[in-house]
Amino acid sequence: MRVPSVTFKTRVRDESVEGPNKFRWQDRTSDEIFKGRKVIVFGLPGAFTPTCSSTHLPRFEELHDLFIEQGVDEIVCLSVNDAFVMFQWGRHQGIEKVTLLPDGSGEFTSKIGMLVKKDNLGFGYRSWRYSMLVEDGEIVELFEEPGKGDDVEGDPFEISSADHMIDVVRKRYAKAA
Repeated sequence: MRVPSVTFKTRVRDESVEGPNKFRWQDRTSDEIFKGRKVIVFGLPGAFTPTCSSTHLPRFEELHDLFIEQGVDEIVCLSVNDAFVMFQWGRHQGIEKVTLLPDGSGEFTSKIGMLVKKDNLGFGYRSWRYSMLVEDGEIVELFEEPGKGDDVEGDPFEISSADHMIDVVRKRYAKAA
């Protein structure tokens, strides 16, 4: 399965912008992110939520350099949140290596089949928790947490973890000795 073609609305720092808010909008396309590259994407229910903030995002940040050593070009954390929320979450978490990518309208998440309702928590539409390895736009490994559905109680977190993905990447890209 190929990643869907979407345009992500991001904010980037730009010192040429007048005033105290030195950021501008910048579109980032699926092709820019995935074409000719090895990318890990992990999707999660939301910025500032407990498991996402205490474990999921921080562990990918912690293992970032190990992924790069294995030939991964970029690690992307994707959430159905807007660019402002993702920026503040990254800042709050001290994230410097993992790319925080806002999927504000849930378009990408919907097109890969991971958009679920979390009305039972007052969240609205969010991403189901997953991780995937993408090579040149092709999803070659996808790890979806069990029990996906609308208004599911609980938040499973096992196979989408950074530790599981680093094992997968090491096996896949093991250098012949």
